[in-house]
Amino acid sequence: MSSESYGEVWSSPVHHGLVDELLRMRRRRNGVFDGAILDTSAFHILWLLADGEARTLRDLADGLCLEQSTVNRQVNAAIKRGYVERFEVVGQTSRLHRPTDEGQHAFEHDGHLRAERLEKVFADLAPGTPEALLAELRAYNDAFDRQTRGDAR
Repeated sequence: MSSESYGEVWSSPVHHGLVDELLRMRRRRNGVFDGAILDTSAFHILWLLADGEARTLRDLADGLCLEQSTVNRQVNAAIKRGYVERFEVVGQTSRLHRPTDEGQHAFEHDGHLRAERLEKVFADLAPGTPEALLAELRAYNDAFDRQTRGDAR
């Protein structure tokens, strides 16, 4: 797309710039951390399970905003590596998933690596603060969710 056509698509240079920055963030979501135990998909699965609530495959797919077949493949890989276990609940047709002790340990290890990286980024964040960034991102995501719920109607 040529720079002249940006004006035909985006209502302002700010909107174009925001999309560009959001795409930069998205490219980093699968970043590898030196010393990490987990691959990115296992970390994301364990992130959802970190609240202590077991989930079905459908719950995980919804939480990750991925196709169930993709999540099934990722969960099976995490199970094979010993990070997640699948179990049955009497009276429920869908099996549930939860972290194993090994998965919990790996998640905490990798979580510390990610937290250390964020601390370094926040120390270099200028102008701005982590609190302001959190408030703006939360407000953006809330507004986006409200709009996409409206689109579904």
